[in-house]
Order: sequence, then structure tokens, then C-alpha cells
Amino acid sequence: MNPFPIQEMTLPVALSGTDVIGQAKTGTGKTLGFGLPLLERVVVPADVEAGRGTPEDLTQAPQALVVVPTRELCTQVTNDLLTAGKARNVRVLAIYGGRAYEPQVEALKKGVDVVVGTPGRLLDLAGQRKLNLKHVKCLVLDEADEMLDLGFLPDVEKIINMLPVKRQTMLFSATMPGAVIGLARRYMSQPTHIRATAPDDEGATVANIAQFVYRAHSMDKPEMVARILQAEGRGLAMIFCRTKRTAADIAEQLERRGFASGAVHGDLGQGAREQALRAFRNGKVDVLVCTDVAARGIDVEGVTHVINYQSPEDEKTYLHRIGRTGRAGASGTAITLVDWDDIPRWQLINKALDLDFNDPAETYSSSPHLFTDLNIPEGTKGVLPRAERTRAGLDAEEIEDLGEPSARGGGRGGRSRTRSRATEEAAPAERPARTPRRRRRTRAGAPVDAAPAPAATEEAAPAAAEAAVAEAAPARAPRRRRRTRAGAETAAAAAPAAEAAPAAEEAAPKPRRRRTRKSVAQAPEAPEA
Repeated sequence: MNPFPIQEMTLPVALSGTDVIGQAKTGTGKTLGFGLPLLERVVVPADVEAGRGTPEDLTQAPQALVVVPTRELCTQVTNDLLTAGKARNVRVLAIYGGRAYEPQVEALKKGVDVVVGTPGRLLDLAGQRKLNLKHVKCLVLDEADEMLDLGFLPDVEKIINMLPVKRQTMLFSATMPGAVIGLARRYMSQPTHIRATAPDDEGATVANIAQFVYRAHSMDKPEMVARILQAEGRGLAMIFCRTKRTAADIAEQLERRGFASGAVHGDLGQGAREQALRAFRNGKVDVLVCTDVAARGIDVEGVTHVINYQSPEDEKTYLHRIGRTGRAGASGTAITLVDWDDIPRWQLINKALDLDFNDPAETYSSSPHLFTDLNIPEGTKGVLPRAERTRAGLDAEEIEDLGEPSARGGGRGGRSRTRSRATEEAAPAERPARTPRRRRRTRAGAPVDAAPAPAATEEAAPAAAEAAVAEAAPARAPRRRRRTRAGAETAAAAAPAAEAAPAAEEAAPKPRRRRTRKSVAQAPEAPEA
């Protein structure tokens, strides 16, 4: 097997111990370009037995460190290095967030040779003195443009300051802006910049990826995607969305249409994200809907179609998205659906990459050229026929218990984080019926029972009042309104009106007169009998 250009040009330089800045297109073997030199610098017991090292060189602390931006890329790089170092029994450990600390700490205590991790968890363990970085001989920043971006730069600087000054540093990425290269030189010693391209592969994108760009309406996109997924020769497919909510919604819509789909986005717990990726790699799911967390470095064999459901933010994101297909010399198809509002953004991407899609054709799910371009059989509808629903689906892949300290979202597409759908459906039946809360009336701190019903006639009023007072006697009796002679005359005049509308009287009672000491003193004394 012939090596890729980036491997052929990088290996001699990196094996000599020189710092390297490697740049190559997606899917051209950058992982082994830095992985093989990194593994050669690690001393393991097999090297001591073969005479390539001394017992003093052996240590239980990591001798090499690979820093990556995403958890998914962390697991993939770890698996590649384990495969490459299997003959020498090199111990490689993945350290990233979303998993419990204890298994990672136990593995570090037993001893590791290479650590692959994300910046946050690496800093956590190093700050707790669980991770010793004093013996690192080689540092690799994979997807270096993302690692040295403003969001990751402070964490990367802290990690670099923990490493020995004398070390080898390698940076690798598909896109390497000039500002990033200038920034990277601060942490490197006379680096060699290697930019590898195949002689017959000009341009920024990979030549064996067929690209199609359509101007589509947002309400017609689900139907378009469902028909594109039924194209002839379609293998595994990845659909990229800009937001987590859109990714979850599209995954559920495709599942209702009969497709075996899974989702990977930031609102899912790490267990659910790894479940979806495992099901995708194993073929139980053939459509993976994801955000840009899966746009970098993910290498799944058999991905034939990549669909940009929403326009990417910039040209770098576009390159990394479509780079999930057409890997290792295979061919692939990339389809981008651009909203009317995203036309200016797409035109900037088109200009930066020197593409031929400045004005995408207006396309709908029924457009004839959509069927012709993508080899979709005529008469295809937006629902997968039952005869073609042969995949096991996401439920066939078990969720691994990772002991997540704060799992955000344990289900699919943003489902309930702590309970399954069956539990939620059964919960209302198990819960006892809740009685409505009665509001208790009080007056001056004492409870007041139901108010006495208004008397129908004037003769019944005193009896009802006496009965109410007698019932409330044990408790604190509410104050009664004192009737005066003027009030009695007024009540006698208003008796017919009270019989016609007693509720109106209750709604607006007269204000209560209060006796004070001053009024008692001014009142004339009654004559003695």
C-alpha cells in the first residue's frame, strides 16, 4: 500500500525529532502522519527487551500527549493509535469530559504511555495532580486551527506551560490560516511547514467528491432530504445542521418517515452520542444527523453522501463537513441546501473556495433536475417503503453507562434526560389523583366558615343572624354590623330591592362605622329613669 502524500513527506522529518506543521486535505491520512513518529518516541518494555531502550527510560507517566477539540475525535484518534501500537503493546488512554473521573484516574495510576484528550478534562486532572505531564516528549495538536482559536487558546497555553521545555511539537489540520501559523510558532522551535497535495488534486476540496448546491425552501427541505436518501447507490449518509434543535428535529422526522436515523449534538449525554456513533459504524443506523461536533476528524468507512441541511458558517466548516465522505481515495457526494437568507453567506464561501456555485438553482422536492443530478428513481416519495426498512435502528445499540457526572440529555433527539418514554407514559396512571386545594377564609386570625345565606324576608334575618352567632360562639365571633335607627329605616325602604337582587347587596356592602373614644365622649348621656 502506498502512503498518502502527507505521510510520505511528514514521516522522515517527524522521525528526526523536528517540529512539524502539517497541512493536508481531509481524509488523506494525517492521523498516522503524526501517530507513527509519536509512537516511535515512546519507550515501552518491549523496546527494552529488544535493546532499543534502557530500563531508566521506562515510566508510568505519559510520554506523549495528543490534544483534540472534540470528544468524538478523541475516541477515534485513540483507537487509531491503539491499532498502530498493538505490536509493541503501547498503552493509550482517552481522557475527555462526559465520563466519570474514577476509571480515568485508575488507568493513570496503573500507567499509560500516550494520552489523547480534550483540553477541559486534561486541565481538571492535571490540576488535581492525577495527571503528570513532566515526562512528555512529544506534543501533538490535532485540528490545530480549532485548538488555537480564541475559545481554546487559554486552555492550550496552560497545558503547554505544564510540559517540559525540551520536547517535539507537531500541529496538524486541513485548514491552517496564516494568523494561526504565526501563533503556533510561539510554541515551536524552528518548525518545518509541510503542505501536502496530490499532483492531480488541485483546489481546496477533494477532487473525487461530487458537489451539488441547491437553493431550497426551509419547509420543503425534509421532503427533499427524504428523497435524496433514496438515491441509487447510497450507503451511509451524514446530515449536518447548524443548531442542536434542528438536528434533533430532523432525526425524529426521518425516523417517522421510515429511515434508521440517529443524532449527535451537544444537548445529548455522552452515552447517547457514543451510542449513535457506534450504531452508525456498525450499520444499525445509516443516517446520522449531527451538528459541527462531528464535522472534524470523524472517519467512518462507507459514507457516500454528506448533506448540508443548513449552510455552514464559513469555508473551513464546509471543507470539514464534506470531508466526511470521499476519504482514503473513495468517491462521495456532497449536497448543500441553501436558504434564501443564507445566499450572501454561501457566496462568500463559494468565493473563498473558488467554486462554481455562486448562484444556486432554485430547487424543490419535485424538481426534475434534483432526480437527474443525484440519480434518484422517478416516482420516489418522501417515505421509505416498508420493504426497504431493513436496518436494526438505534434502539438495537445499547447505551453504555459512562457514569456521567452531569448527563445532559440521555435520550434521542432531546428526549427526557432522566426517564424513558415508557416511564413517562406510565407515570400519570401511578400518581394518585390530587384533590383541589380549598382556600380557607380568616378574619383577624380566626377562621371564618361559610358566610350565612342572605335572608329571603325581613322576619328571617334576625333568626339567621342569631344562629350564625351561636355557631361561631366557641371560636372568636366576627364583629356584627350595628344597626341604627336610620339604618333600619333605610333597610325597610330597600326591602323590595333586596328581595329582587340579594346578590347585588352582598357585592357592595355599606362601609362599617367604627366607634372611637372621642365619639363616645361627645355622645349625650341618657337621662336617668
